[in-house]
Amino acid sequence: MAGSPALLLLLSLGLCCTGAQGQRNTMEARFFNRNMKHPQEGQRLELECTPYNSDSGVSWVRQDKDGKLHFIVYISTFSRTTYPGNEKTSSQFEGSKQGNSFRLVVKNFRAQDQGIYFCITNINQMLHFSSGQPAFFPVTTTTAAPTTPAATTQRSQVTKKDICVQSSDPGTSNRNMLNFYCEIYIWAPLAGVCLVLLVALIVTIVLCQKTRRRRCRCKRPPNGKPGAKPSVPTRHI
Repeated sequence: MAGSPALLLLLSLGLCCTGAQGQRNTMEARFFNRNMKHPQEGQRLELECTPYNSDSGVSWVRQDKDGKLHFIVYISTFSRTTYPGNEKTSSQFEGSKQGNSFRLVVKNFRAQDQGIYFCITNINQMLHFSSGQPAFFPVTTTTAAPTTPAATTQRSQVTKKDICVQSSDPGTSNRNMLNFYCEIYIWAPLAGVCLVLLVALIVTIVLCQKTRRRRCRCKRPPNGKPGAKPSVPTRHI
């Protein structure tokens, strides 16, 4: 196995799912310095991997930003190393075994060394992957230089334009259009019902007033004066 690291990498890609289902993965690839979060350019970076069964060798691989896996080194249980091209040494990497820990050293961390580092081992004829350890440069934030009022105005105009461009997202516009139609379907019938009730109320009030006037006219006496008694003709003797 030490003489064919490329074959080991191909087998790891084809059988990773089988190894994950056969036994729970308890390996972990991590920085040797637990306080480290991001490596610096030109720094000596050291990683370690402690498998739950150290009777088998360990291979170190790196996944780049495009998702491609790159074989780095195979470390046997006797601390023998095999690098790409069946080389025994490497000018950039250094692998070793110290106790139950398999270590990888990046002598001069560069931009092309960024990625997620994994260690792989073969236990009971099944391949097991460790958890990944991201190793990327820290994100740098730049401070904007002072600008003149004209430049500030131009920046504000560009910002407004960018906001308008971002707001023209098809998904957002479609959602806004659906919400608009939903509001129309909900509020239009309610407004119609309210209008009908208002018209019915007005008609009812008008009819009640007319009925009341008719009743008042019917209750008036014949002479047209309310409360007056009818006149009785007098007879002269």
